[in-house]
Amino acid sequence: MLPYARQSVDEEDIAAVVRVLHSDFLTTGPEVPAFEAAFAEYVGAPHAIACSSGTAALHLACLALGLEPGDQVIVPTISFVATANCARYCGADVIFCDVDPDSGLATAGTVREAIARADRSRLKAVFVVHMTGAAVDLARISSVTKDAGVALIEDACHSLGTRYDIEPGRQGIVGDCALSDFAVFSFHPVKTITTGEGGMITTRDRGAAERLSRARNHGLIRSPEDWMEKALAFDPVDGEPNPWFYEQQAIGYNYRLTDIQAALGRSQLRKLPEFAERRRQLAERYRRQSGVFGNSARLVSSAQNADAVLHLMVALIDFESVGLTRREVMLRLRDQGIGSQVHYIPIHCQPYYRKSSATPDLPGASRYYARCLSLPFYADMTADDVSTVCSVLSDVLG
Repeated sequence: MLPYARQSVDEEDIAAVVRVLHSDFLTTGPEVPAFEAAFAEYVGAPHAIACSSGTAALHLACLALGLEPGDQVIVPTISFVATANCARYCGADVIFCDVDPDSGLATAGTVREAIARADRSRLKAVFVVHMTGAAVDLARISSVTKDAGVALIEDACHSLGTRYDIEPGRQGIVGDCALSDFAVFSFHPVKTITTGEGGMITTRDRGAAERLSRARNHGLIRSPEDWMEKALAFDPVDGEPNPWFYEQQAIGYNYRLTDIQAALGRSQLRKLPEFAERRRQLAERYRRQSGVFGNSARLVSSAQNADAVLHLMVALIDFESVGLTRREVMLRLRDQGIGSQVHYIPIHCQPYYRKSSATPDLPGASRYYARCLSLPFYADMTADDVSTVCSVLSDVLG
């Protein structure tokens, strides 16, 4: 069976985890800051804050922005529900924006249209999603958000390693936050690198990084210079800080990453250039093979920048023209050992958001969702695996 995605873990990764199991630290120890430093260096951001999942990372970013009930944020409707849910955790309202029907990506135009539907006095942030691993046009979108005076957050859970254009002749790497306030990553097993479960937030704002670090650990402050309750915090005789003391000045959460996970993440991060190159090679193989689909299907990746490190390989299939439903195609693929998945059901169509977020028709998202099907794509695939997938899908589509 070729699943639509899976982790790539080797003996070096296993050995890294075993070393931690033999150490003094299993929860938060030296591996976590080491992973954060290596990640920050890789993406070129001054600050990286590790946490327990991509969803936790999204929530922490919302907390760092100070979102609260009555605020509004804009979220592309083609994404996993977590992108919208994180704002709702803070009580903020979600305005859904449309996407390009052929890429699934928000555009400057769809963001601008969503801003026009928002209450400008309540709008605090725009989230963009680098769907499949391809970057949105950050330069144009950041220009729109700056004009609107709102924060820009990149949901980069699909796009670790992807490069993008900052300006003509100058590229950045997703996560450097050259054009955004925060970038958020996931290390779920189907992502480019994994920590089992885990997440990371990058930012250039030192104050925000400090707030994020506290919020992931119950909001606790252990630095004596920041304590407010001086009478309780310091010894009345010698004036020295009490060694057991900590202080909570704001609400926080248990969103910590463990040293076990961080050790796996550091090991995986060292292999990221290899993983990225392998994914580019597999994407090119898919592109070369996609002619067998004729007019029945095409790959989203065929129009994407060669610098993208894809997380998903999505085919856009005209199910009506081939006389099959998507379910029938998925079942026939499964019968021949080919796994597939759908990314994603538009969030505004979910019952919860139909009740809480009045949304007009979003035709780009509807068109994308009607055709999308994620095919097997992961670093351990072979060129022959890609040929098999394309051949079987071609046969299924007739």
